[in-house]
Amino acid sequence: MSASPSDAQPVVHAIHENPDWFGPSADAFRERGIPYREWLLTDGGAVDLDEPPPPGVYWSRFSASSHTRGHALAKEHTRAVLAWAAAAGRRVVNGRSALEAEVSKVVQLATLRRHGLEVPRTTAVVGTADLLAAARGLVARTGGPFLTKHNQGGKGLGVARFDDVGAFAAALAAGDVPTPVDGVTLLQEYVPPADGTITRVELVAGELVYAIRADTVHGGFQLCPADACALDPLTGAPLLPPGAQLAPVPGQSLFSLDAEFGTRPGEDALLAGYRAVLAELGVEIAGVEHLRAADGRVLTYDVNTNTNYNAEVEAVAPRSGPGAIADHLGALLRAEVARSAVGHAGVAPPAGR
Repeated sequence: MSASPSDAQPVVHAIHENPDWFGPSADAFRERGIPYREWLLTDGGAVDLDEPPPPGVYWSRFSASSHTRGHALAKEHTRAVLAWAAAAGRRVVNGRSALEAEVSKVVQLATLRRHGLEVPRTTAVVGTADLLAAARGLVARTGGPFLTKHNQGGKGLGVARFDDVGAFAAALAAGDVPTPVDGVTLLQEYVPPADGTITRVELVAGELVYAIRADTVHGGFQLCPADACALDPLTGAPLLPPGAQLAPVPGQSLFSLDAEFGTRPGEDALLAGYRAVLAELGVEIAGVEHLRAADGRVLTYDVNTNTNYNAEVEAVAPRSGPGAIADHLGALLRAEVARSAVGHAGVAPPAGR
């Protein structure tokens, strides 16, 4: 459904900047008869703060990797629209606080740690002058290889493995360590998963939808489950992601359903921790990633607030991820319509959330 933001009909406003990732959500809305609007915030625009935001529910799918698609202003545009909507009392899903978590792995890791969840040992470096000294300090603590990451990441941005400080110094001297968009580089201990996979836990409104396993041997550090991430946009060939040990094979899926997640020892506590973290961050829809190390540690390292879903996993999962999101947003939209009707009948509606 495409419409002008001035339309009076309450809808789900799906705010994002990458149509390639939106197809499954559009299908879920249409199947349920939920009115929605794709509100693309890509190359700038105007927000008239003197006008009320269009009625409905605002759902942000802002992606931390938006700048890699030429949408350098999408972050500020999204911040403005979400602040405008929230100030007017509109129901906002994954609002400003979620956006701040999406664009800062420091925020994610600090909040995970605050709730008692183990994370990889990490140093955040602002600028470039202290990178080498910080790498020496991290290796002195961990005694092993480390990764670089971009604080505002996504798609494996800036992720590279270094086995020692000497290799990192050489890369810095050669200009092979890319500068993050926000100027913050993470240096993080490299912990290989014991079984070669990571687990991504999908949650909607605090409920577990399902968990998926991702193959790091073939998928490396870029484990975006959306179909659009798997192929070279020019050639259509499977991509060799950064950090992959073996090239993906045509027809091979990097993702599989972990049907038993939540039943094994310790997973209930892990889920409880994730729910607490997401509640503090104001995140209602997320995919949270962790790995199990050979030493038994379960390390959580990423919170995705614009979570995508893999078609092959969706085909065998007990419930649909995009369907769960559409059901949640549809229920919120019905509640907003009812609240508006009560207000028009002369009874003061509850305060905006």
